[in-house]
Amino acid sequence: MEKPGKKIAVGRAAAGLSVFIVIVVVLSFSSMNQLEHRALLNAGLAVIDRFTSRTSRTAPSSNCSAPLPAFRLLIGILTLPQKYERRNLLRLVYGLQTPKIAQIDVKFVICNLTNEEHLAFIALEIKRYEDIIILNCTENMDGGKTYTYFSSLPHLFGPTPGTRSPPYDYVMKADDDTFVRLAGLEESLKDAAREDMYYGFLAPCDNMDAFTANYMAGMAYVLSWDLAKWIRSSNYAKSHQVGPEDLLVGDWFRAGKVAKNRYNNKPTMYDFPGAVGPDHTCSHDFIPGTVAVHRVKRNRDWLLVLSYFNYTKDIKPSSFYHIP
Repeated sequence: MEKPGKKIAVGRAAAGLSVFIVIVVVLSFSSMNQLEHRALLNAGLAVIDRFTSRTSRTAPSSNCSAPLPAFRLLIGILTLPQKYERRNLLRLVYGLQTPKIAQIDVKFVICNLTNEEHLAFIALEIKRYEDIIILNCTENMDGGKTYTYFSSLPHLFGPTPGTRSPPYDYVMKADDDTFVRLAGLEESLKDAAREDMYYGFLAPCDNMDAFTANYMAGMAYVLSWDLAKWIRSSNYAKSHQVGPEDLLVGDWFRAGKVAKNRYNNKPTMYDFPGAVGPDHTCSHDFIPGTVAVHRVKRNRDWLLVLSYFNYTKDIKPSSFYHIP
């Protein structure tokens, strides 16, 4: 059933339209001069403007507001300045994924720039995409970059007037050779704890007990926002930055007796099928419920990942290209 206010608004708009039609008819058959024509026409337009503005003000505002996301997640992909090709590939990969229930933002995380080419080209990326975070550190893998990333977030994304606090429910650290499937990620996070939460691929590979294990593997792991704030305030974390970054994060939490809500996402997080390395890897075939695939190193590997999950299908036909 329509609301009375809506009927009144529609009626007023219709009345205004009728007035305008009458004016047009009068103008068509009268002998007024040009100035008189213009004055009367402006009067008719003013009537229309009054009635249409009333109609828009009386429309229910709830129909125009988007629903709040189930949660908000920042994905920080730790990468190197010179990896332009990889960043552009990942922009396509994440840009073609549309979260259904969550707000998911993706940023690329690098340390201070010292190379002139990097400065110039990354400046172009910032101007075009605005998805780069440059931390105050010297580029490294296990020399404190992960600590700088997490400890910088509360300052970089701190609450500002008119914004929600905290700005994100979760923050993720991911490698640039990890494919994160957003549909699987948001489904696995929708009912997870919003505080004191530590989520990822439990290391070592054969361990399934999230409460006796040391850490989540560095391929991609998620922390609740309060843990990022805890890292920033922790003297222990600040004084233990150098070493295998994923193992250190687990060590910080064990020493601080935090991160009690833990989520082990095996087998949906895994190494690329057939991946080999100096350590035993947790590798298996692709599965439909995948959250993340690690060690996607070569373009051929990305081809297989994207093909399995149908990212290259359903291209709209066009006379501008022919793709069999």
